[in-house]
Amino acid sequence: MFELNLRGRVAEVTMCRPPVNAISEEWGVAFTELLDGLDARDDWSVLHLRSSQKVFAAGADLAQIQSWITAERPDATLSSYIGKLQAVYRRLESLSRVTLAEIGGAALGGGLELALCCDLRVAADEIKVGLPEVGIGLIPGLGGTQRLTRLVGRGTAARLVLSAEPVDGASACALGIVQWSVPRERLAAEAARIADRIAGLPLPALKVAKELIGAHGAGHDAGYTLERELGGRLLLTPEAQQRITAFIQRRSS
Repeated sequence: MFELNLRGRVAEVTMCRPPVNAISEEWGVAFTELLDGLDARDDWSVLHLRSSQKVFAAGADLAQIQSWITAERPDATLSSYIGKLQAVYRRLESLSRVTLAEIGGAALGGGLELALCCDLRVAADEIKVGLPEVGIGLIPGLGGTQRLTRLVGRGTAARLVLSAEPVDGASACALGIVQWSVPRERLAAEAARIADRIAGLPLPALKVAKELIGAHGAGHDAGYTLERELGGRLLLTPEAQQRITAFIQRRSS
């Protein structure tokens, strides 16, 4: 699912789960193990997260979520799933080193939420990012409502979450969702340049600077709890069940 390559002080992690780097509990276990292993090492300063697939990451497995509709407690099942993956995303966010997401393909739903866990993001101008969950009767439950709002403010977060409409990489940069955007053919080189430059800076200073930035607004975990609890209940609604089923049918036809 992942390939790890150390390039100087840069730990380059490539997601390689065909065809779209689907995010599942199995994926979460493997990613957490990788992050734990890296955190125990002292030979790197920057985590450079990228994808070998056409997309960055496609988000949650809707077919799996659809299968829970007939469960005895579909809301509890989805809530538990959200909670487990929230923990994985927090593990990435809490790394003591700098993290950079290279977004060379679509990052929608959980894929964008994954990128939002990184300190820095660089995207290709042409790609699409967005949080489309409301369009199928759910919500962005892996931190999207919280991290995006803190990052870009309530107005821009409301635009992406409530309209369920994606934006391209250049627009995402203008909105503050990513910090850099470049033409696709330049993305890999630009991402490597950014990672290498930061990796050349003093690690103790980077660690303290990251901790201080993260302390802004600390202690407000209620939003994540609401994502888990209220997000799980949405699987009980006919709108979500019908739209998820319709989406699966369209994708398989």
